[in-house]
Order: sequence, then structure tokens, then C-alpha cells
Amino acid sequence: MKLFIKQDAKLINGCKANDRQAQERLYKLFYPEMLRVCCRYLKSNELAQEAINSGFLKVFQNMNAFDVQKGELGAWIRTIMVRSCIDLGRKEAKFAEVNSQEEIEDIFIEPAVLDKLFAEDLLKAIRQLPVATQLVFNLSVIDGFSHKEIGEQVNISESTSRWHLSEAKKQLRVMLAPVIKSIDKPTENQKGR
Repeated sequence: MKLFIKQDAKLINGCKANDRQAQERLYKLFYPEMLRVCCRYLKSNELAQEAINSGFLKVFQNMNAFDVQKGELGAWIRTIMVRSCIDLGRKEAKFAEVNSQEEIEDIFIEPAVLDKLFAEDLLKAIRQLPVATQLVFNLSVIDGFSHKEIGEQVNISESTSRWHLSEAKKQLRVMLAPVIKSIDKPTENQKGR
């Protein structure tokens, strides 16, 4: 464990010194996980790639602000990536203010249903949501932000955040219904048993 901490410190110090080799190592080390984060937030691979490039640029520009005593490097980079996705998503999305509580419905999706889905099915369905709705869904469900925090981050009201989450759940239920039905259907081999 101490060896990893020393390597991590060496990598961080190299990046702080603008060492291109250290920056390349850091990029390669964190790229796969950060790409997954960006793909979850954005509709296309191109937008995800744009967010990751923007995010890593911010990481390298602000490396001197990173304090090893205050947190873990991966978490710090992930926060920057999520914020890059929010910034890009905000440009892509048009948030309509929703003030009526009547339009907000809480839709429950059985955990057993989610267990049957493959990650690709979920990601594909989430990416089909409107940009604003997808962004709120990810911030709320995946990252656990409150509606107040989401509102502050994307400059919308809490009720608008709630509406987008409700809308995401409605749309996902409709989109995933055929996938769930196909999972529940017995195959020819299973019918004969």
C-alpha cells in the first residue's frame, strides 16, 4: 500500500511540475473509468469524449489545487469529470421550469426487475432520455445528489429537478418494458422442462 502512495505522490508531483510523461501516465491510468463516467452522463460517445478531454485539461490546469491531505486523486478527478459533463450537458439541454407538483409522479421500479437487466440495456435506455432529463437522472440516482444540490449545479429549481427525475423514470419504464419481457420469456429449451 505504501508503494502505491509513493507512486501516486510521484505522479501528482510530476503533473504539478507540468511533466508531460507524468500527465500521460495519469491520463492513461484514469481514462477508462472517467470515460465510463462521462458516457453515463452524456448522450453520445462524441460528447463523452469532449467532456473527458475538457475534464483532463481542467485536471492538469488545476493540479496545484489538489491536496493529498484532503482526498483521493481519483475522487477529485471524477468530480471534475462530472462537472465537465454537467457543463456540456447544460449547453446541450434546455431546462423548462416546472412549478406544478401535480406533474411530478414518483414511479417505483422493482429492484428485481433491475437485477435482470444488463448494464448495456440500462446505459442505452438512459442515453435515449432527453439531455436535461438524463443529466438530472444521473446526478440523482447514480451519484446521489439531492434535488437542491442538482438545482444549484445546473441552475434549475428543485421542482424542475424532481420533474425531470420523475419523467426519466416514466420514460425508462416504457423503454425497458420490452427488454424485461424478453428476459422473462422462457426459451424453447425451458418450455419443454
